[in-house]
Amino acid sequence: MKDSGMRLQLSTWPEVEDYLKDSSGIIIPIGSTEQHGPTGFIGTDALCPELLANEIGERLNVMIAPTLSIGMAQHHLGFAGSVTLRPTTLIAVVCDVINSLTVHGFDRFFFLNGHGGNIATVQAAFSEVYADRSFGSAGQNRPSVRCHLENWWNGPGIKEISEREFGDSEGSHATASEVALTYYGYPEDGTRVKQDQLMPRLAPKGPIYDADDYRRRFADGRIGSDPTLATAEIGKELFEASVRHIGQAYEEFTAAL
Repeated sequence: MKDSGMRLQLSTWPEVEDYLKDSSGIIIPIGSTEQHGPTGFIGTDALCPELLANEIGERLNVMIAPTLSIGMAQHHLGFAGSVTLRPTTLIAVVCDVINSLTVHGFDRFFFLNGHGGNIATVQAAFSEVYADRSFGSAGQNRPSVRCHLENWWNGPGIKEISEREFGDSEGSHATASEVALTYYGYPEDGTRVKQDQLMPRLAPKGPIYDADDYRRRFADGRIGSDPTLATAEIGKELFEASVRHIGQAYEEFTAAL
């Protein structure tokens, strides 16, 4: 195997077996397929962790699983193109992915997340995996499995850049940072959708309930953000800061007992 990261989808089974001789860790990007306002891609929450994971895989020689691109997004169904899973469905998907890869010898599962709405459900899936082990239903020959969820935006370097460039205009959905990161990763598409002005400039804030209520409160899909500030140049800076932080987090996770 060459000294470079590997994407599971572009690997052969003998290559995966060779990888497992040296490492039992894998990064699994997970996100969502949901509206991100008039200037953000519907796939933003999946594209962000996928971009970062593929780069980390190259730099650290880590296997990257296919992106789980549909997540918990029921409140976005009032906007065309949004797709969601029920919480129970997402739990089942995450558990089945972990259990499938465990059969082959993987035992360190690093989920790189791009959607805040996934957090509670994915953590619940981890608890189900651990419960199977504790109750003995996982089988005696199963290795000791460890799971970790890392949100790409949580590193101190990312927060510093976001505060400096966007301040209170960052928002909490269709954020300037995530839009900037996707503009860096997909510059031609970013040029197509970018706008210089949105009305209102700063989107309203408020609670999230069902899809109809969400559409009434947040007419264009944004929450508290002004993504017109996003640029590919800022996205590149966020990309580098996030890759460094997540790469370190992955190495610490796989090194721990």
